[in-house]
Amino acid sequence: QVHLVESGGGLVQAGGSLRLSCAASGTISTIYTMGWFRQGLGNQRDLVATITKEGAAIYGDSLKGRFTISRDNNKKTVDLQMNGLKPEDSDVYYCNEAVRRRASDTSYDNWWGRGTQVTVSS
Repeated sequence: QVHLVESGGGLVQAGGSLRLSCAASGTISTIYTMGWFRQGLGNQRDLVATITKEGAAIYGDSLKGRFTISRDNNKKTVDLQMNGLKPEDSDVYYCNEAVRRRASDTSYDNWWGRGTQVTVSS
């Protein structure tokens, strides 16, 4: 099993900053991609940002420049620095990771945290 725990959510004013962090624990051999998604309005969660183990990052539309994703492979953590927050950024943010649990495994699986609330007031 892999357990992801998010932290850093809270209430901030528009234009403010917040830093989210996600810590992974459990049986982990390799974490290929780490990322953040938010609930959005639909059934599927919306991409916020992802980062590969090599450091290549992808951001959701209109988020690049305000949000910065980073990871620490030794600590098995992924952070999301959010600057210039807007009320429309308010949502539940979920940590997601593609994990190969054992070196002998032939595939990897996606794991989700329980989410952390981000609220931006105007």
